[in-house]
Parts: sequence; structure tokens; C-alpha cells
Amino acid sequence: MTQIEENILRVMERIEKAARKAGRNPEEIKLVAVSKTVEIARVREAVEAGVLILGENYVQEAQKKIEEIGHPVAWHFIGHLQSNKAKYAVRLFDMIHSLDSIPLAEELDRRAEKEGRTMNVMIEVNLSGETTKFGSEEARTFDIARKVLNLRHLSLAGLMTMPPYFDSPEMSRSYFIQLRELKEKMIKEGVPVKELSMGMSNDFEVAIEEGATYVRVGTAIFGERK
Repeated sequence: MTQIEENILRVMERIEKAARKAGRNPEEIKLVAVSKTVEIARVREAVEAGVLILGENYVQEAQKKIEEIGHPVAWHFIGHLQSNKAKYAVRLFDMIHSLDSIPLAEELDRRAEKEGRTMNVMIEVNLSGETTKFGSEEARTFDIARKVLNLRHLSLAGLMTMPPYFDSPEMSRSYFIQLRELKEKMIKEGVPVKELSMGMSNDFEVAIEEGATYVRVGTAIFGERK
């Protein structure tokens, strides 16, 4: 068994354990293996080991991998997306986790229409208020969501967040609770959101306990970035 296979197995075990602890069905939680900066041979190893979703942060880097590896897996865009890269993102990816403004939604919709497809999107919410992080302010999330619901070529899948980095995973919990509560509030007000993309290598178990349906795990699968 390769190191990557072992790592994936360990991550899947941790996902299952965290789900059971929270009284959830582990099958509700989907693993996004974050393959940014990882060379193609090692990404292939992860695919052969059973990874079903790969997450990429940079359109140009992802394009090369997608051309080589193709679509035995789903490709999710999880980084900051600039409007001028929207047309490529719509062609390449199955889902975008990082929609953060109405102009970007409109551009993605235009591009998706040209491609003759519907693009699955999540709204990235900046709950920490950190200026170094992208994402919509919580107060703007409803406006973006309602806009997406009125666009014919976008489909609103859910919400995404990235808390500040903490040494203790427990410190991330309040951010995950906030995102879950925002989802519940949106559903009550007639905005159908299903998925929560939250939790990374250092805190995904806590995210699962608070309702994550997608966890974005890179380091725990591929090792420290070079």
C-alpha cells in the first residue's frame, strides 16, 4: 500500500468516526482531496486509491491536470475565482465552492449559458471578517443566494467557509456552527441550501460534528506542501 493510499484510508476512517460520534450517516460526507501544487503522478495515485472528488485552487494549474487525468473523478474549484477566469472554470469544473459576489454570479451564468450547461455553485462566506480572506460578508449572503436562484444556468448547492487557522481544531467550532445556523436560517426563509463545505486537514472532524457535507483535505492526504 502506498503512503497516499494509507493516508486516504486513515482520513476515511476519521470521517466515519466523526460522523458516528455526531449521530450522522458517514455517507452524507464527501471527501474533496485538495490537489493544488501536487504533481500529476501523485494525484493519479489518489484517484486510483478511490478518491472521487479533487479540489483545485488555481484554474491554470487545474487545466493541465484535468487534461491529463480527465473525468473519472469530479473536479471542484475551491480557490478565489476572478471574473476573467469564469469562462475557463465553467468549462473545467463540476462545482465551484467559492462564489462570493453578484457580479461573479452573473458572469458565471453568462459563461454557463454559452457552454450549454448548468453550473453548481456554493457561496463562500467570510465569517471571520479577516481582510486576507475572500468570501461574502454574512449579511450579503442572502442577496447573492437570491440572485443565483434567479439565474437560469446556476444551481445553488450550499455554503462554504474557511475559518482562521488555529492549532486547536476546537477553536474552529464556532465558525462551523455559524455557517450551519446561516444555512438553517436560509432554509427557513425559503432559500434552499443543502451542502456545507467546511473543514480541512486540521479541523474536519469538528466540521463534521457541526454538519459539514464536504470536507476539503489536502495535507492529511498528500503531505505538507512544498
